[in-house]
Amino acid sequence: MSQSTSHPSSSSSSSPNVHVCTHPLVLCKLTQLRLHDLPAKDFREGVKAIGSMLVYEASRNLPLAPVPDLQSPIAPFTGHAVPLSIGLSPILRAGIGLTDAALDMFPDATVLHLGLFRDKATLQAIEYYSKLPTEVSADLVFVLDPLIATGGTAIAALAMLTEWGLSQSQIKIISVLGSSQGVEKVVSEYPGVEIYIGAVDQELTSKGYISPGLGDAGDRLFSTAK
Repeated sequence: MSQSTSHPSSSSSSSPNVHVCTHPLVLCKLTQLRLHDLPAKDFREGVKAIGSMLVYEASRNLPLAPVPDLQSPIAPFTGHAVPLSIGLSPILRAGIGLTDAALDMFPDATVLHLGLFRDKATLQAIEYYSKLPTEVSADLVFVLDPLIATGGTAIAALAMLTEWGLSQSQIKIISVLGSSQGVEKVVSEYPGVEIYIGAVDQELTSKGYISPGLGDAGDRLFSTAK
């Protein structure tokens, strides 16, 4: 996910741990997601498609272990496996839209749901649910959240996971879109966490919405917009 001058891109944090995608397919899908009249079915499919591409890129440098003594239809061979226990941590409810994409890549992953919502008045993240086992059960966790707007929800999720016992280097955030302000806030609080994101918009409204953004991802995923 290298930056490219040949495709439109929003500027983002100078942190090497923020990876803003400039892949043409991601940018085209994101263009569709921004449309105000896109049907919910197409919105869900677009979020999943972008999620698949981001999880793929976020997995590029995972370690490999040899798997010997396998047999193809022709001859014996040595294969490869990722020797890590993977956790997927969708932030309810919008993170559900990225979960299937991540499970397609890691079908044996543990799903660690985190329930957080943003208070409309204070814009602060409020925890209401956590499905984290007593003991740390994953070597690497992908936090799934389509939007990093103010950054408060992502920071609250990272606090829950690090308090659980993970180090920052054991966490990667997968997000479709963020605001420059929100991404910078996450980086300042958790500089060791890698962020893989489809694009970063520069503006954040007084109500905490990314502009031009794509609206409320949860409402658009589940057809609950008023």
